[in-house]
Amino acid sequence: MTIASVYQKDVANYWNAERNPVNLRLGDVSGIYHHHYGVGDVDWSVLDVADGDARDEAVITELHRLENAQARLLLRNLGEIRPEHRLLDAGSGRGGSSIMANAAFGCRVDGVSISQTQVDFANDQAAKHGVADKVRFHLRNMLDTGFESGAFQAIWNNESTMYVVLDDLFAEHSRLLARGGRYVTITGCYNDVYGLPCKAVSTINAHYVCDIHPRRDYFRAMAANRLVPVTVVDLTPDTIPYWELRQKSSVATGIEDAFLEAYRSGGFQYLLIVADRI
Repeated sequence: MTIASVYQKDVANYWNAERNPVNLRLGDVSGIYHHHYGVGDVDWSVLDVADGDARDEAVITELHRLENAQARLLLRNLGEIRPEHRLLDAGSGRGGSSIMANAAFGCRVDGVSISQTQVDFANDQAAKHGVADKVRFHLRNMLDTGFESGAFQAIWNNESTMYVVLDDLFAEHSRLLARGGRYVTITGCYNDVYGLPCKAVSTINAHYVCDIHPRRDYFRAMAANRLVPVTVVDLTPDTIPYWELRQKSSVATGIEDAFLEAYRSGGFQYLLIVADRI
C-alpha cells in the first residue's frame, strides 16, 4: 500500500501540490531537477552583475551549480558501481539525482516517491533525457517498496529521511541491499547534544510537513539494521553559503532565515553519512 498513514497522505498532498520556483527555475538551467539544497564555495561575483534580470539569472545558475555539486558529492560516495548494478533513489523527488547517477555509472536506477506528481514529472524527464529504459520512477512507499530482497548495490536518501521513521526505513534498506552494498544519505538533523530541537528547526518542520530527527537516531537505527557507518562528514559549513546566496535570490521562500539561524547556532547539522550493509 503506497499511502500507509494519515501523515503520509499529508506529505503526498504537499508534494503533489508543490510548484515552488526554487525547484523549477533552477532545474530549467540544465534540465536536471532536484528537491535538495547545495554545497560548496559560492561565486559571489554573481551579485555584482549590473543588469537586474541578468543578475537574477546568474544567481539562479549559481544556485543550480551548488545543488548539482551536492548530488555529485552523494554519488561519489556510492562506491564502485558498475553498469550491471542496480541503484535505488528513495524519495526521488523530480528525479535529478537518478538521471545523474545513470549518466555517471551507466546502470539501472529506480526511484520511488509517494507523490504521483513527482513520479510523473521524473518519468517525463527520464524520457526527455533518453534514459527511460534505464531510469524509472515508481509510485511506491520507501518503507515498503515491494522490490525483491538484495536487488540493489546501493541506495540513497537525499534529504528525504525526515519524512519517515528511521527504524522502518533502514529495515527496508537493509532488506533491499545486497550484502556489502552501500547506503548514503545527506540529511539535516538536529544536534541532540544541545537537547531538544531549537525553534528554528520547528519552523522548518512546519514549513515542509516533516519531522527532523536527532543525530543519534541515525546511528542507532543503522546499527539495529546491519548498516555500518564508514564515513560521516559534517557539511554544515559547506551548505551555509548556499543559503546565504539563496536568501538574496528571487526564488527565496522565506525559510532561508530559519535554516541559517539553525545552522549558525550549532543546533542543526547537515550530514553526509555513508554506511555498508553487512
